[in-house]
Amino acid sequence: MKRRSFIKTGIAAGAGVACASDLFGSAMLKSKKKPNVLVIYTDQHSCWTLGSYGGTLVKTPYIDSLAKDGARLDNFYTNAAVCTPSRGCFMSGMYPEHNGAIVNDIPIRQDIESVAHMFKKHGYSTGYAGKWHLDGEPKPGFVPKHRSMGFDDCSYMFNRGHWKKITEPGGKPKVHGYSVIGDEESFTTDWLADKTVDFINKDHDEPFFYMVSIPDPHGPLSVRAPYDTMYKPEDMILPKTFNADWLPSWIKNAHYGKNVANREEKLRKGLAQYCGMVKCIDDNVGKMLDALKQKGILDDTVVIFTCDHGEYLGEHGGLYGKNNFFQNAYRIPFLIRYPDEIEAGTVVKHHVTTVDVKQTLAGLVGIKTNGQEQGFDASPLLRNKNVNIDNVALVSREGRTGNGIIGLYNDEWALCYSQTGKDHLLYDMKNDPYQETNLFYDKQYAKARKQLTDKLVELCDKNKRNACKWLPSLI
Repeated sequence: MKRRSFIKTGIAAGAGVACASDLFGSAMLKSKKKPNVLVIYTDQHSCWTLGSYGGTLVKTPYIDSLAKDGARLDNFYTNAAVCTPSRGCFMSGMYPEHNGAIVNDIPIRQDIESVAHMFKKHGYSTGYAGKWHLDGEPKPGFVPKHRSMGFDDCSYMFNRGHWKKITEPGGKPKVHGYSVIGDEESFTTDWLADKTVDFINKDHDEPFFYMVSIPDPHGPLSVRAPYDTMYKPEDMILPKTFNADWLPSWIKNAHYGKNVANREEKLRKGLAQYCGMVKCIDDNVGKMLDALKQKGILDDTVVIFTCDHGEYLGEHGGLYGKNNFFQNAYRIPFLIRYPDEIEAGTVVKHHVTTVDVKQTLAGLVGIKTNGQEQGFDASPLLRNKNVNIDNVALVSREGRTGNGIIGLYNDEWALCYSQTGKDHLLYDMKNDPYQETNLFYDKQYAKARKQLTDKLVELCDKNKRNACKWLPSLI
């Protein structure tokens, strides 16, 4: 189907259970061809924008179809809510201290097995298009094959940047300035989706593992027509915590604070553009799913939709950005469709994080990892089986200048310690889901705080986290 006609149609339509699960997956898949895997990965994408997560502002039928026909993970968390560390966890199955990608613009270790290396080792063709952000400083830095970490088809892999237009003069990709907005052929989301469709339509002698990494809806908060006017600023709903009075002293990125002129107007405009970017993404997800369907391989492909981290967009007193422990930057979408193994409409409540993805994919398709991973295989959860693993998400922010944080989320609580020694956090997530009342210093919750702290220390020690060096002095 041609791109123009599709978009018109789209807009109108609006570690303990690893061995057991690996054997289970292998037995199920040994007798048939292994599935393709397509990962659709966005940047700074909050759950509230998707209908499958209860969103109402943006209609996202194509993304939501993955939940309807597959599984939705309700408690999927990034281990680090900023680009490079989150992507490093996803690619390696290892925490940032161990894969090398500790903070933004620090390269991932080249000597580790990435998820692409793993699939390639098991006979898959591999490819990647879009933002990488794991090769250090270069910007855009189109990544050469010898540094692509196992992605052989990497002509459209660029290291970093949130460009709004990409062209291909002379057969080589070229990014344009941030203020230059492409059209339906050159806007970055559309352009990358087209490259993904081209890859899908190739003749493949072996199964493929392909990842498309879309830089939106990360800022700059702008999108091409008609999405730029599809949502009206006056219709945008301000976050419940927009006027919160208190924030921890170690917070970053308070760009919509009370000292910012016309902050409500600016936020509404930003929200409208953010919604437009999400709608554009959804229409392009539809185009990619349609390509799989037209080729007759949709049901033979594991399709995943997820992102690196979320976005606050005005929450908690006007925060913009991420990586400040509050949930909406750490809890992110993860939808997965694969009819042979995942029952339609499956909802996973157990906490799963980005370090678990590599092992989970291996368990789902029946291949082996190399054993370096620190996460667990969550594929039994996708098959509606139980796992004997802590139902907790370990999250952190590494600090370049002693401003790190370490914390956890479980079904009831959120706990965070700051390396500064100030303004530690404890939230009752059942009764205070918006994280408005800090209970850390309330004596009434001392028992809960101690139990959670003991679990946090246990997890840090087990995974040899950097916080092991400073956390004990704060307890």
